[in-house]
Amino acid sequence: MDITYIILIPLIPFSVFLLLGIFNQQIKPAISGYIGVIGLSISALLSYYAAYQYFFVYGKVDEVYQTFVKKTVWMNFTDTLHIDMGILVDPISVMMLVVVSTISLMVHIYSRGYMKGDDGYTKFFSFLSLFTFSMFGLVLATNLFQIYMFWELVGVSSYLLIGYYYTKTSAIAAAKKAFIVTRFADFGFLIGILIIGYYTGTFDFETLNNPEGSAILNWASTSYMGLSVITWALLLIFMGGAGKSAMFPLHIWLPDAMEGPTPVSALIHAATMVVAGVYLVARLFPMYYFVEDGFALKIVAYVGAFSSLFAAIIAVTQTDIKRVLAFSTMSQIGYMMLALGVSGYKGIEGVGYMASMFHLFTHAMFKALLFLCAGSVIHAVHSNYLKDMGGLRKYMPITNITFLIAALAISGVPPFAGFWSKDEILVAAFENNRLLYYVALFVAGLTAFYMFRLYFGIFWGKETKYEHIPHESPLSMTFPLLFLAFMSIVAGFVPFSELVTADKIGFEGHMDYPLAVVAVAIGLTGIIIAWLFYKKENDLAAIFSSFFGIFYKWTSNKFYFDEIYLFVTKKIIFDHVSTPIARFDKKYVDGTMEGIGNKTVLISNKIKGLQSGRLQDYAFFFVGGVVVLALVFIYIWTN
Repeated sequence: MDITYIILIPLIPFSVFLLLGIFNQQIKPAISGYIGVIGLSISALLSYYAAYQYFFVYGKVDEVYQTFVKKTVWMNFTDTLHIDMGILVDPISVMMLVVVSTISLMVHIYSRGYMKGDDGYTKFFSFLSLFTFSMFGLVLATNLFQIYMFWELVGVSSYLLIGYYYTKTSAIAAAKKAFIVTRFADFGFLIGILIIGYYTGTFDFETLNNPEGSAILNWASTSYMGLSVITWALLLIFMGGAGKSAMFPLHIWLPDAMEGPTPVSALIHAATMVVAGVYLVARLFPMYYFVEDGFALKIVAYVGAFSSLFAAIIAVTQTDIKRVLAFSTMSQIGYMMLALGVSGYKGIEGVGYMASMFHLFTHAMFKALLFLCAGSVIHAVHSNYLKDMGGLRKYMPITNITFLIAALAISGVPPFAGFWSKDEILVAAFENNRLLYYVALFVAGLTAFYMFRLYFGIFWGKETKYEHIPHESPLSMTFPLLFLAFMSIVAGFVPFSELVTADKIGFEGHMDYPLAVVAVAIGLTGIIIAWLFYKKENDLAAIFSSFFGIFYKWTSNKFYFDEIYLFVTKKIIFDHVSTPIARFDKKYVDGTMEGIGNKTVLISNKIKGLQSGRLQDYAFFFVGGVVVLALVFIYIWTN
């Protein structure tokens, strides 16, 4: 399979970024929007063509999907240890090309209407293109260092987009928060990469992921604190993934990232930044599975499960519709991590791996739809808060029906996309870890409840007296909604078990009807409770919130994790660590250097008279020196 043309997929948005960035002032805003959309349309078409060529023409040989690599050595350290730049094509990278290009294209089209009239319109499309280029580069990376470079570029891009409204204090703070928190996580990622490079002698994914390779067999030979050094490396790499994917306890940046424009939220939370951590674990899945009986993979499962439950509980009490969706994203990413963590490797035993990638695919469609619908609502009522909404179904019929489709999909109601992928996750959890299965099942009920709390609160309930009569969004915004609604219905019918598996050998998936019935019943229960509480105005929600008392308060305040982090950083690190160090540095380190400098100046002032520049002074000192030396010589000679 010739994969040379695939390099154009990331290069086109990069070219758009350079064009719009360099000629920001010269290009008219309307033109910049078309340039961004046309560029992403070409990348999307190439991605679809690559997916067709790979999955249905050239990719499978003897029932096994092949890996195609085109690369060149960039930096050479040893015969085996070098950093390459290139592209790697296999089932998950092709799947991610389709996801990223589809969602990014819809966001570009949507942004033409949403950002119309914004002063930084051209700059915004430039940043979007940079973000998309970074994500394409990440999913096509051939080795750990290449993925790390694009990983950091994704962080820079998110910083630019989250802080896009740079005159807004909260947006600046949110951008810095996201950047700093993920930098701490990425430091662990980098250390993990260096450990793997040192002990295995390679950064290359093909070599690292070979379960029968000599590198894997030798990994457990060196241990530290009871675990092999490679297990520690994998845990550190997962730390980087947990930061990007906002897993507990590195989740605090995610809700504040809502300060960016809503199309940015759809791009970050649906198909790019937050799924990068899931993709990273999936990319290194053979390592996680085979090294030390999958100890690191178990950690992934439990962190994912706890994050999923933690975020779902918080989402129930939030009143900012974008923050509800943000915590929903954290919860669904936790689902994907859980699925990877309970997965096997061979055949149907690897249903968890397949389910995780399947849910990543379907979730991208309905979560992007939810965010874009939220943007459509905010565009109409100029508020993010549920208290300012209600009864909008009469004014915004397209947004209403598309939001309902997305809510049904994420709630796991058949035949919508989320039902099929979530069912596979529950099957994997049930067969491998019953505790995590019950956690996932409870989260499914919570998800249905908080999503329909949102739906009824926006489109039903008590109708708010609006200052201006709300109206449906323009076609540039509603077309992406309709397309993603269609995808949220049909994406679940993709035969994922035949296309994307851990061992690259497809298997025939099947429906576990008893588990599916239980999951649907739990989802419908959540929807019915939300319908009773929020479809019409009543006091049920207030009664229940007062019943939970302090727990409800803690939940609505996100368990005070922001306050805890601020206390630790300001009161402990800054006041009791950084301040004493700064004082020592100023008093002793700077003081010593300044003292040396001052003494040097003082001595210089004392002796500078020796360099007077007058010839007679120099002659006097010369003659005097000769006389002194002569006297010393005579004294020595006579004695």
